[in-house]
Amino acid sequence: MLKAVILIGGPQKGTRFRPLSFEVPKPLFPVAGVPMLQHHIEACAKVPNMKEILLIGFYQPNEELTRFICSAQQEFKISIRYLQEYAALGTGGGIYHFRDQILSGGPEAFFIMNADVCSEFPLPEMLNFQKEHGEPSSFVILGTTANRKQSMNYGCIVENQQTNEVLHYVEKPSTFVSDIINCGIYLFTPEIFQHIGAVFQKNQQDMLLDEQTNGWHRAEAIRLEQDIFTALAGQGKLYVYKTPAFWSQIKSAGSAIYASRLYLNQYHKVHAERLVTTEDGGPRISGNVYIHPTANIDPTAVLGPNVSIGTGVTIGAGVRVRESIILHGATLQDHSCVLNCIVGWDSTIGKWARVEGTPSDPNPNDPYAKIDSETLFRDGKLTPSITILGCNVTIPSEVIILNSIVLPHKDLNRSFKNQIIL
Repeated sequence: MLKAVILIGGPQKGTRFRPLSFEVPKPLFPVAGVPMLQHHIEACAKVPNMKEILLIGFYQPNEELTRFICSAQQEFKISIRYLQEYAALGTGGGIYHFRDQILSGGPEAFFIMNADVCSEFPLPEMLNFQKEHGEPSSFVILGTTANRKQSMNYGCIVENQQTNEVLHYVEKPSTFVSDIINCGIYLFTPEIFQHIGAVFQKNQQDMLLDEQTNGWHRAEAIRLEQDIFTALAGQGKLYVYKTPAFWSQIKSAGSAIYASRLYLNQYHKVHAERLVTTEDGGPRISGNVYIHPTANIDPTAVLGPNVSIGTGVTIGAGVRVRESIILHGATLQDHSCVLNCIVGWDSTIGKWARVEGTPSDPNPNDPYAKIDSETLFRDGKLTPSITILGCNVTIPSEVIILNSIVLPHKDLNRSFKNQIIL
């Protein structure tokens, strides 16, 4: 049997996702109409013999998470549990801390996935690949090709081109190492815990030798990438399966719109029922659009491409929405225009207002380009990015909001551009 573990982080992580992560834990933020985590869970539930999905993180158990887990268990008919770390233990420390839970029932293998990636999740392909490569207890990393410059922002993998064995692994190198990057999705056998255990033992000994360590140097804080993969590379244990399918990280709020586009595109193959089309008496749709059935949309509105609209959203006459995520309860009044924007929960955009951002898309002319997780500021200026309205923001009629981030519960009274409105 198989299991899957999804690493969901905690409230101190996902800071680049603010102000959206104030209202909802980042892994539950809706991408293409469903919580980010649901894409992972759907992919796991399709794998034959998958018995259980464990979520590991250091969020306090909260209502949203509990509600999401209950509804996902019912929908996918699979056991899903949340295991809370007592502190941030790193990508290896968390799974080592809960190794008994992961190994209970005797899985032959288990997947580990980071919650903040969007992907086609080629899990069955990884299983087949593992059977064909190396010994039965070999470990598989999902890899993809990046361009030379961007590869240095990720974990880089040097492979043996005949056998696909990982010969060398470097996390975020300072010079070019390889254009194959780590996708944050792994297939392990229980033997991985011996390797993590060895690092744990070594950390404990180092701590005894060095009494003055600060709190972060807990023996249990172990990073899979730097502490495990770097050591395992070149030992005939670690292999890379390169996927040609789509993959992206979801670090900043801007990358959620790009991830939404990738998933909406994939819905043609797997969830055609989630995409709407232009119908008589309905709004005009161009490209891929998801609309929640409870949304109320005027037939003269024009939506798309790449738009997802949440529960209870109201969209007035003549509204234009493109490349945007509209979260539940938001109201877009008549003839407003929303481009490259995330409109927060219960926000209101006045009549004839224009809310626009700058897309942070990868270079469309480079097939291997990935999204840049830009810093908020560059050379002392705010980097132009998508516009984000936090929850319960009110934009008055006939103003323009351009490339700005508006924190929750603000009533604006004029136009703004290139600003963070606190």
